Amino acid sequence: MSGRTVVTGGAGYVGAMVCDELLAVGRDVVVLDVLMHGQDDVADGLAERGVEVVRGDIRDAAVREQAFAGADAVVHLAAIVGDPACGRDPELSQEINVEGSKAVIEAARAAGVQRLVFASTCSNYGRMADPTSAIDEQGELAPLSLYAEQKVQIERALLGGEFAPLKVCCLRFATVYGVAPRMRFDLTVNEFTRDLHLGRDLEVFGEQFWRPYVHVRDAGGAVRTVLEAPEERIAGRVYNAGNSDENYRKMDLVEIIHGKTTNGSVSFVERHEDPRDYKVSFELIRRELEFETTMTVPVGVAEIIDGLDAGRFDDPFDGRYRNIP
Repeated sequence: MSGRTVVTGGAGYVGAMVCDELLAVGRDVVVLDVLMHGQDDVADGLAERGVEVVRGDIRDAAVREQAFAGADAVVHLAAIVGDPACGRDPELSQEINVEGSKAVIEAARAAGVQRLVFASTCSNYGRMADPTSAIDEQGELAPLSLYAEQKVQIERALLGGEFAPLKVCCLRFATVYGVAPRMRFDLTVNEFTRDLHLGRDLEVFGEQFWRPYVHVRDAGGAVRTVLEAPEERIAGRVYNAGNSDENYRKMDLVEIIHGKTTNGSVSFVERHEDPRDYKVSFELIRRELEFETTMTVPVGVAEIIDGLDAGRFDDPFDGRYRNIP
């Protein structure tokens, strides 16, 4: 595999793993990242491995032009990520997640980029009427949060041909977990594992709600798979990115974690702030692109516990491990 690939948000939680995957198959990688979470160490590590790091904001036209020059592919990850972060500053999230994304896509087209992978989310499915039956890519989109609404808006612009002749593919990622260079502990599996293993009292609401999960390295692998696939197979397509066997309820996660650590206590409480409930099918990407995940939630939980025990994260409750400090 060759070619110049730009990864916006490439020093982020998923982004650094995408870079890993692309470097492993011989891609020339450029990262465009404003480093809003202070992950200079991640950017420096990527640069040491031969990645060209452009420190800048996707809203800056000059920065986009610099990063995209000579590129043949763009992976667009840069965003205000997650419902709480978007809810805290809706105007900023609109500016970056919608207007910024459109500017990135237009700049990619203007630079002659051949294909673009857009990072979307399974949160687009919202609350299913029957979450016990897995929804596929043809299912109804029912976003319940500003973050998901913005992802749906960009998906529709891309798939509606607004940016032709750019070849686009949207990946709806399952909820991500696992250890990564830019660690996050504000994601369900990571947070639950941290709190319980370190002896905290964990409050869980909506314990019966379903969600799909994907390891951060497998999220990177999904991007690599799309970029390696023949253009005609991925152009104008949407794929759920994950594994159909990795749908869990929160109560299942607690049971998995308690199977690996006896620390901490759990109480189940009633709250209504996040009613998302969806079980997702990932058969399309497995069947059409032969994408297989390599990790499972139980293995990922053990990996996080090992990292905590090894002191890998300094203070794992520090604000730098969250998208809202």
